[in-house]
Amino acid sequence: MVTHMKWWGWGKESVSFSPSDKPDLAPFIRTHIGLDITRLPAQPPAFADLTIADPVLPEPLRAALVDAAGAEHVTTDAQARVVHAYGKSLRDLVRVRNHDLGRLPDVVVYPGDEEAVRAVLAAALAADAVVIPFGGGTNISGSLEAPRTETRPVISVDLGRLDRVLEIDADARLARVQAGALGPGLEEQLAAQGWTLGHFPDSFAHSTLGGWIATRSSGMQSDKYGDIAEITRAVRVVTPAGVLVTRPVPSQSTGPSVREMILGSEGRLGIITEATVQVHRVPEQRVILGYFFPTWDAALLAMREIAASEAAPTVTRVSDANETRFSFATRKRGSLASSLVSAGMKQYLRRVRRYDLDQMCLSFIGFEGSPAHVKAQRKLVGAIVARRGGICVGTGPGQLYDQKKFDTPYIRDFLLGQGAMADVSETSTSWSQLGPLYRGVVARANKAFAEIGVTGWIMCHLSHSYHSGACLYFTFAYASPVTLEAIDGYDTVKSAIQQGFIEHAGTLSHHHAVGVEHARWLADDISPAGVRLLTALFDGIDPGRNLNPGKIVPGVDVAPGLADSAGPDSAGPDSAGPDSVSPAGSDPR
Repeated sequence: MVTHMKWWGWGKESVSFSPSDKPDLAPFIRTHIGLDITRLPAQPPAFADLTIADPVLPEPLRAALVDAAGAEHVTTDAQARVVHAYGKSLRDLVRVRNHDLGRLPDVVVYPGDEEAVRAVLAAALAADAVVIPFGGGTNISGSLEAPRTETRPVISVDLGRLDRVLEIDADARLARVQAGALGPGLEEQLAAQGWTLGHFPDSFAHSTLGGWIATRSSGMQSDKYGDIAEITRAVRVVTPAGVLVTRPVPSQSTGPSVREMILGSEGRLGIITEATVQVHRVPEQRVILGYFFPTWDAALLAMREIAASEAAPTVTRVSDANETRFSFATRKRGSLASSLVSAGMKQYLRRVRRYDLDQMCLSFIGFEGSPAHVKAQRKLVGAIVARRGGICVGTGPGQLYDQKKFDTPYIRDFLLGQGAMADVSETSTSWSQLGPLYRGVVARANKAFAEIGVTGWIMCHLSHSYHSGACLYFTFAYASPVTLEAIDGYDTVKSAIQQGFIEHAGTLSHHHAVGVEHARWLADDISPAGVRLLTALFDGIDPGRNLNPGKIVPGVDVAPGLADSAGPDSAGPDSAGPDSVSPAGSDPR
């Protein structure tokens, strides 16, 4: 049986964030956003109180889906439909907490192999139904929700049963993997044979390989292993034109890359059933070290120089001063992090190193490989850090980071329960633009906080380094009633940040995809000509707009506040009928 996260929030029912052993967190949040988190949090809604619309599922379509996947793998169960209706964005969770379920899928289907996927898609197209592929359900860009105005049957195709590593080619260092494999299960299967994919996004515990591919995901160790676009060497995709199969070759000159067209396609071109991916031997040694830098500017210079050097760390992450202060506020009583901000350490940094502690930035840099390789990398990085006024503070912070790296969404859900809007936006730009983009976005966010009349907090970290630039990952929060009306204020802040990306030569998203959340900025990012190319591609493979309609190219009413983004995808399905083709979809995270 495929299991999913709780229907009203992130992660497992048995896991939640608690501030009880973090004595500095409540005062910190009270000071910076004026919120008292010592109160009992609001309880999630009771499922029994939800109003669940009856499914729209004609009997011939239901029978065809049963024939394709088996009766036990086709369900109209109310909770299954709610789980598959949204991803896990802040907007999604606010709507769920306010009983706004949008356009629920009418049926959830769990195909067990590629042939079943083909049959499900064929049945959907013959019935002029909508198909939305579903991986782990972690998407935060609106890639999983059906348009609210959709009147056709909506089918959520859950790939969770396709979760196996099928084959490993040790010579080529390639693995064939089914698209529904969740991060932990995938790594466990690979590790049993001495391999790793090396892809660890924040959503790792609950997201799938197919979802990573469909959203162009990046992982925490992409500095070494590459993002999913680099890791993915070949794909199998069920499309209306048949099964797309690409070959796992290292490079080719065969026209525009069909593999690249699938990467980031969010279900609009087909359902990803399998991928061939690069794998690596599990490293002999893995070390993540903590560093302090005197300022954000010094830290950015160090990251740029590390990227340009012969060093090849697996992780290069540095928090700005605000995020560093927040990190220290979340430390547990008596933890390793506590020693970092002890009176003695503070005195040393202030008096000997001449740090302004309010400007200090915490960094994590990771190294993997043979002991000799790790030692050499540490030496190279250490020299660069020292030149920029930084100091190494050992493995303790790195161990803490490693233990807690997947916990951030639980903090967001806790704050939501306490009456705070907290969310993220991320981008990438060139090294030369990082400073101006950072300052411009922070200024825009603070102006937006003032506009909606709140005391807000924004912080940032650099999370992925490249030859020419890096990713900046912003987090913002402010106290607010958790109501549908409050989404307007959230839109004001989120839009200001996104517009800041565009104005300062950043991309609208580095790894969270487009969905509907970011679609209004697409033409600014890839130009109107780029939007026309995408529109032609989507309409060419899916003229009936049966495959996850409205995603990426703007123009379909999906959520309040997002319906004003008219674009070339705003017209209804054109006259080409779906019964002229055979199977399709993809696997949003």
